[in-house]
Amino acid sequence: MSFDLTSEMKPGQLLARGVCRHLASLDFVTVEELVPTSGLRVDVMGLGPKGEVWIIECKSSRADFQSDHKWQGYLEWCDRYFWAVDEAFPTDLLPEGTGLLIADGYDAEILRMGPETKLAAPRRKVMTQKFARHAAMRWHAARDPGMAMASA
Repeated sequence: MSFDLTSEMKPGQLLARGVCRHLASLDFVTVEELVPTSGLRVDVMGLGPKGEVWIIECKSSRADFQSDHKWQGYLEWCDRYFWAVDEAFPTDLLPEGTGLLIADGYDAEILRMGPETKLAAPRRKVMTQKFARHAAMRWHAARDPGMAMASA
């Protein structure tokens, strides 16, 4: 017996799922809802095979995008920054100089590569460690749901 988990997912979660699947096809590993610093929580962070750090913000509607006043704060925490939206989203709203993925619950496609701004080595180390701790804590919580964990 199987069931469809996508029916229980919110629109932004479906976009994130498609983004994570696409990034996996590019040999990236991903985590969702990572906190790079206090006050910020990225929708998807991808860690590439050469240590590159991508941040992808998933926007499910015009209102969702227009209510996001903190996205520029993410730029200093990644090598490339992207928006992920569905095919009906008015992409002309999205700022120039950012990447763009069109996504659904099953896959995504990069329409515009985000410009590369390489992280400094100390910041890259911090982000890689945050990624590793976040992923390990999520895995532990999945294996032992009753175990209380400190936040990453």
